[in-house]
Amino acid sequence: MKKINIRLNGKQFTANFDDNQTAGAIIEKMPLKLNMMNLYSRELTYRFNQALPANEPQTMGYQVGDIAYWTPRHSFVIFYKQTGEVISEMQKVGRINDAGKLAQLQMGSMVDLILESSNC
Repeated sequence: MKKINIRLNGKQFTANFDDNQTAGAIIEKMPLKLNMMNLYSRELTYRFNQALPANEPQTMGYQVGDIAYWTPRHSFVIFYKQTGEVISEMQKVGRINDAGKLAQLQMGSMVDLILESSNC
């Protein structure tokens, strides 16, 4: 597991990234500044131009704070609201610590996100 610093619309969070190829590919790109779309009133999404490695995609539910990669559209996703939906072809990447604060944020149509590797 790798600790990551996340700044989301000026608010600071940390996340634990899993030890898999997809998480590693994202970490290699850091620091990253992404302009994320707010989709379906449940998730923040950024679509990479090219596919990332994803050897373990599965159909899964999610929790607020989960970070995943949706393989069909090369999408980096942070879930901030629970709708109970089960989504196919998702690769788990990590989880935001203190996800309760994430659920309380007011999300606009576009959200600035900065990801940086942590020394902690």
